[in-house]
Amino acid sequence: MNIHEYQAKQLFQAFGIPAPQGEKASTIEDAVNATKKISGNAWVVKAQVHAGGRGKVGGVKLAKNIAEVKQFASDMLGSRLITKQTGAEGLPIESVLIEKTYPIKREFYLSIMVDRATERVMFISSIAGGMDIETVAEETPEKILTLVVDPAAGLQPYQCRQVAFSLSLQGNQIKELSNIMQGLYRLLLDKDASQIEINPLVETDDGALFALDAKINFDDNALALHQDILDLRDAGQEDEKENKAKQFELNYITLDGTIGCMVNGAGLAMATMDLVKLKGGTPANFLDVGGGTTTERVCEAFKLILSDHNVKAVLVNIFGGIVQCDVIAKGILTAVDEVHVKVPVVVRLEGTNAEKGRELLNNSNLGLVAAENLADAAEQVVALAKEVA
Repeated sequence: MNIHEYQAKQLFQAFGIPAPQGEKASTIEDAVNATKKISGNAWVVKAQVHAGGRGKVGGVKLAKNIAEVKQFASDMLGSRLITKQTGAEGLPIESVLIEKTYPIKREFYLSIMVDRATERVMFISSIAGGMDIETVAEETPEKILTLVVDPAAGLQPYQCRQVAFSLSLQGNQIKELSNIMQGLYRLLLDKDASQIEINPLVETDDGALFALDAKINFDDNALALHQDILDLRDAGQEDEKENKAKQFELNYITLDGTIGCMVNGAGLAMATMDLVKLKGGTPANFLDVGGGTTTERVCEAFKLILSDHNVKAVLVNIFGGIVQCDVIAKGILTAVDEVHVKVPVVVRLEGTNAEKGRELLNNSNLGLVAAENLADAAEQVVALAKEVA
C-alpha cells in the first residue's frame, strides 16, 4: 500500500526524521491559509498523487507569492496528473502540499527496503540525488552505495558513518544522517513498511539535512496489524477494479492487452500469461481466483474482466484438485449465462473429472470453446481475439 507524501512526512516527524515545514490543502482557500501560516517569501505547491515524476509534468510548482500559490493550486486541484508511472489516464489530484522553500546546496538519495535477494533490510544511498535511481544505477553505478543490515545486530553506528562519508558529510551532519537512518530503520520495522525512499535528501546552505520528498510503501499482508496505517489508504489513487477484486478475495491486476485471463493459482496464472504472449497475444489482466473457486467468485471475475473494454476474448484456465472440474464447469456456465458474456471464451480444464467438465462445456448452448490443453487454449484465444479486433 502506498500513501501520500504529506502522510509520509507526518510519519517522518513522528520518528525524528526532519522534513520541511508544510501543510496539506484540499481547496484553494486551504492553500492560501496554509501559505500564510508558513514563514518565508516563496513556497512549493506539490500535487499529492501516488506516483513519482511529478515535477517533470507540472505537478510541482515554485510560487513566489500568494497569488501564484492560489493559481497553481487552482490548476492542480480537481485535475488528473499523468506521469510515466500512472499510465495514460493519470491520477486525480484531490489535495496539494504547500511547503516552505530552503536554499539547497546539495541533493542526495537515501532509501531503505526489504531486499528479497539477501533476505535482509538494505539501505541504498547515492550522492546523485534528485534523479531516478534507476538512471543512476545504469549510467553511474559507482555513485551508489548499498548497505545490508544484520537483523540480529540491527543498524550499527559505523554503517551510518560509512554512508555519511560516501556522501561527503562532515561534523554534525554525520550525527544528523545517523539519526535519519535510525529513524528510517525504526519506521520500517515498527510499521511493516517494505520500502521508504527520500529523493532528494537535501543539504541546505546552513548545512542542515531535510527529507525534501518522501515515499513509503507498506506490506499489504501486515496492514491488519496497523489500523493507523490502513486509515491512511486513499482508494481514489488505486485501480477501482483491483479494489473491487479484493472484496471477493480475487487477486487482480490490470494490464494493457486484449485477452482476459482467469486462472486459479498465481503460478499457473503467470504461466498462462507467458503462453498467451508466446502465441502472439497480450494479456489484459492478471487474475487469480484462488483455490476455492465458487460460482459467485467466477461471476465476479467475469465482471471484472469484461469491465475492461479492451478485452476481445477470455481465457479460463482452471486446474481442478480438491474442487472437481465438472463442478467448476457448472460454475463457469452459470457465470457466463448471468453476466451475458459477449466475447469469445476459451476454457481449459485439467485435473479431477476434467473430461466431464469439458463435456458439460461442449454440450452447452453458450458458445464456449473447450480446449484440450493449455497450448491449444492459448492458440485459440489469440486467434479469436484477432478476429474480434
